Order: sequence, then C-alpha cells, then structure tokens
Amino acid sequence: MPYCQVSDGDNAIQIFYQTFGHGPTKVLLLIGLAATHEGWMPQIKGLTGSDVANDDDNTGLMVDNEGGYNGNGVQVCGLDNRGMGRSSVPVDKSHYSTTIMAKDAIAVMDQLGWKKAHIFGHSMGGMIAFKLAALVPHRVLSLAVLNVTGGGYQILPKPCRLTVSIMVRFFLAKTPEDRAAVDLDTHYSQDYLDDYVGESTRRAILYQEYVDAISNTGMQSNHGLEGQLSACWNHKMTPSELERIRSAGFLISVIHGRQDIIAQISHAKRLALKLVPCAKLVDFQAGHLVTHERTDEVNEELLTLINASESRISPREWTNLADRTSSEWIGPRMLALTMSATRSTQSSFEQINRFLIYFFGAFLVVLEYMRRLMGRFKPVKVASSITAA
Repeated sequence: MPYCQVSDGDNAIQIFYQTFGHGPTKVLLLIGLAATHEGWMPQIKGLTGSDVANDDDNTGLMVDNEGGYNGNGVQVCGLDNRGMGRSSVPVDKSHYSTTIMAKDAIAVMDQLGWKKAHIFGHSMGGMIAFKLAALVPHRVLSLAVLNVTGGGYQILPKPCRLTVSIMVRFFLAKTPEDRAAVDLDTHYSQDYLDDYVGESTRRAILYQEYVDAISNTGMQSNHGLEGQLSACWNHKMTPSELERIRSAGFLISVIHGRQDIIAQISHAKRLALKLVPCAKLVDFQAGHLVTHERTDEVNEELLTLINASESRISPREWTNLADRTSSEWIGPRMLALTMSATRSTQSSFEQINRFLIYFFGAFLVVLEYMRRLMGRFKPVKVASSITAA
C-alpha cells in the first residue's frame, strides 16, 4: 500500500494515498472533513476513465509514461488527510491545521516526483488547497476549490430548522443507520433526495449505500474528527497569502452548490472576488456534495480548467468576475454580488445572521459537553469512522 511518511515533531505520520490513470497531466485531489479520498471517485473516473487504483491494476500498465498510455492522459492522486481513513490519527489537536495538512500533500507530491500539478480541493480540502497554493505557488498549474469557505465562523452552518436538526442528530448518532440519515441531509439538497429513480427516492437508495459504507469502514475516531474540526475553525487566509496566489497567475475555479447549508455560498463568492482576475465563479443547483449531485457538470468544469490552463489562456479571458478596482462589470448579477461583498458596512440582516451563527455555535458546544458528560455515566462503544463530507 502506498504511504508517505512525514515528520511531525518526534513522531512520524503516515499519509495514505492512491494514484489512478496514467499520463503527463497531474491532478492532486484533496478531500474534506471526515472523508477519505474515495469521496472523489466520481471525478477520478471522469478525469482518468478508470476507478481502479494503479496499485490494484494488474494490467501491467504501471509505468508513469508521458504519452504512451492510451487513457485520458491524466493521472490523479487522492490522499486521506491525517485523522481519517488509512492515514495516521494524531491525538493532539495541535498536530492538525490546514497548513500542516497542505505540507502533508506537498510531501506526497515530492514522493511521486510531481514538480507541478493541478490542485483540486473540496470543502476542508479546498482550505488545504489554498494553503498549498500559498506555500508553493510555483508548483500549482491550476486551482479548483469546491464548496469552500474562509474558515473560522464561516464553517458554522446556516442557522435554520434543518441545520439544528442535523447537528443534534449528528452528536446523538451512535449507529451507521443514524449517521447515514444525518449525512444525507448534510451532503445533498432536499430536492435531489426527494427525486424518484425508478420506484424509489434517491434518499432511499443512497441511505442504504451510506449505511453499507459506514458499516464496512467504521466512523471517524474522536481524535481525528476533533483535530480536523479544529483545523477548519482555525483556518484563515491572510491578505498576503491571497495576494501570493493571485499574483502567481494560474487559473482558479470556485465551484459551489447553491443549496449548500454547510458551506454558505456567500463566503465562497467573497473568496472568489479576492482572487480576481484569476478566478472564475461557477454555481450549481446542488448541496454540499456538488461533486456527487452534479457529477457531469463538475467534471466538465474541471476538465475545462485543465485545458484552459494548458492552453495558457490569460486570467482576464478566464474570469467571469470583474476586478474590484475596475468599473467594468460582466452582467447585473456580478454587479450586485461585488457591491454586496465590498461595501464597508453590514446590513442589519447580516448582523442578525451573524448573531444567530454565534448563538448556534454556542448551542452546539453546550450540546457536545452534555453528550460527553452523559457518556461518563453510560459509556457507549463506538466504532472508528468514515463518511464523505
């Protein structure tokens, strides 16, 4: 099995990864919270034409040649972030940050001998991708971040009845069946789940798939979950880091689901505007797992990004956002978006919304404390974890 060993103080951390496909175009996939690299499988198959890992491939086509393989010419690498899957699970939360996990990913690139790659990240993986791009911008061919926020309070879900229900059920979940029901509401839009495929709803079909996956692999350990949550909460991109990315000149796609209740699209829009003229904003009718809900469209956008980067299209040809220092706008929708993102004062609605977010966060902290306190009186044995998020 392919592992990359990284130094972590006095300890050695093992980062598990797999590669798929063959060819000169390299793509590094960074997954989100509480998920393994297998969460990228729809994109792995779409980009390479195969969902069979190279270390499992018995065809003999294991050589990473630069054009002799008759596949799609794309090789991707997906890794399990520390704290999840088959990678090591540090106990101390100080061993988790988006910068640390970005350095893990760079170490994997080094082990593979990849000097440059297209970097794609989903959710927390998008935060890691941003840090990687700021650390080594000369090694980034293009950057795609999907359903990402700026970290901190922005990781708190939209305060509404559904998210309150989700968070309560998440902390109370003790079986694969409980967790599967929560994850479905977290990952997909309600319209998508309620659609019928034949005689069953997508919710019913996906529910059984999720139960089977969680039963087979287990749920994420407490140390891993708390460490990754800490990394998300403490994530922040400084102005100098964003400028380092923007000035590098590689093309950027910010892709988001409009019905995402976990990572609100308004935060992603603000990030995209800070990266003009290199960034392009693409949104779909989808929830948090836009990669699964709108697979074909997302794959097409990612391939378009790769092709545009390799064709050396200029950032100003790429972007669909206007430079905030310019009076030239592309459409009334972008005008409204930019004016909203750049005004110096918040509306009363935004102030109320932020208050509700902090109130909701405090509620969850209290709920988790009570759950742990009750656990001391009635210990519950929980398996070790995995779900796509």
